[in-house]
Amino acid sequence: MNKEIERDLGEQPIAQIMAEHALKPNDLVSNSTEQITHKMVSRGVKGRRLNLKIQYRLLNALNKAAGKQYTLKDLFNY
Repeated sequence: MNKEIERDLGEQPIAQIMAEHALKPNDLVSNSTEQITHKMVSRGVKGRRLNLKIQYRLLNALNKAAGKQYTLKDLFNY
């Protein structure tokens, strides 16, 4: 049997972390040393499943923008 992968996983913890630090998607995009887009941030916050490479890019940008050290487990619950 081929089970379909759940793609929409609801709002992720990254949304709350960004709110705690008063960060907008633009803050992550501008603080990133790697190429990320507003669309990637938006999809991550809304709970669309992202590949591991994009998750790490968002993690690095958030750590730089917030000045803290988070892990992937802190940002995503999948």
